[in-house]
Amino acid sequence: MAKEAAKKSEEPKAKPAAPAAEAGAPAPKAEASAAVAAPAAPAVPTTAAEALAEGEVAKKVVKAKHSKNVFQGIAHIMATFNNTVVSITDLKGKVIGWSSAGRVGFKGSRKSTAYAAQLVAQDAARQGMAHGLKEIEVWVKGPGTGREAAIRALQAIGLEITVIKDVTPVPHNGCRPPKRRRV
Repeated sequence: MAKEAAKKSEEPKAKPAAPAAEAGAPAPKAEASAAVAAPAAPAVPTTAAEALAEGEVAKKVVKAKHSKNVFQGIAHIMATFNNTVVSITDLKGKVIGWSSAGRVGFKGSRKSTAYAAQLVAQDAARQGMAHGLKEIEVWVKGPGTGREAAIRALQAIGLEITVIKDVTPVPHNGCRPPKRRRV
């Protein structure tokens, strides 16, 4: 009895017979879609310049649910040695969109790179453009590596930049420096 059960399990199971195609009948849709080859995945750009050239930046901007209809605004770029934060505000200073390197997905020392600053500026600009933003002033603060990259990304995404202003705070012999290290 065990041998018969083993023979039955070894036998290939027959597939259900497909209905015979009638003469002149169109082919089933499943077979037609299988015949069409899927388009090949595009090559991933290796540099920021290639990404901008290929139009990867031009993702669709979706209108915000509670759109504020702001046409002019200010982009506040704070570029430190460890991070880059971009805030888009209206002319009164009310924030309509912001982003940072950590929010975009970078961790650790990669947050302070120029590429991270570029993605941060694109993300914040999309949020601003969802509220109708077209024209911005750029206020840059801090000594970080992402200053110029963020400005270029704002311009590349389609915002018209009217003013670029450096608002880095400069001490006029302000606070007393910490005491010298003893090693």
